[in-house]
Amino acid sequence: MPYLETRPPRSHGAVPVPVTVFDDGAAAVVNLDPALLAALRRAASVAAAEGVEILVNGGWRSPEYQEWLLVDAVARYGSAAEAARWVATPDTSAHVSGHAVDVGPSAARVWLSEHGSRFGLYQIYRNEPWHYELRLEAVQGGCPPMYADPSEDPRMRR
Repeated sequence: MPYLETRPPRSHGAVPVPVTVFDDGAAAVVNLDPALLAALRRAASVAAAEGVEILVNGGWRSPEYQEWLLVDAVARYGSAAEAARWVATPDTSAHVSGHAVDVGPSAARVWLSEHGSRFGLYQIYRNEPWHYELRLEAVQGGCPPMYADPSEDPRMRR
């Protein structure tokens, strides 16, 4: 895929300004996996009742946008190996498949780290406290192992 000179538009999943998890006009939100979106919205409703707003900084992304992020990360970090600690390829990204969401602000991340498991929402990478995925099987069975970063995740080795 060719490098895109400018950030792809919102229709590709770009989130220039964080949006609420209830924003049905944001492609990054409405294109999330339906089960992930439902769990995220349930969690956000409970968090809101406790005075915490969960916002989406990133969610579903088009393959083109993910490629743009990857090329940008290689330029920023100086190598593909270092970029892989932060950005997946379009073929392996849980964002492209709609199975990952990046949340903020920090109060929301703290709230999800304490309460997200009730909804099946888990932080997957130690270096990305904003990145959450749905693991419903872990609600009863316990948290899945957390990887140091995406480069340790076997799903990234396709």
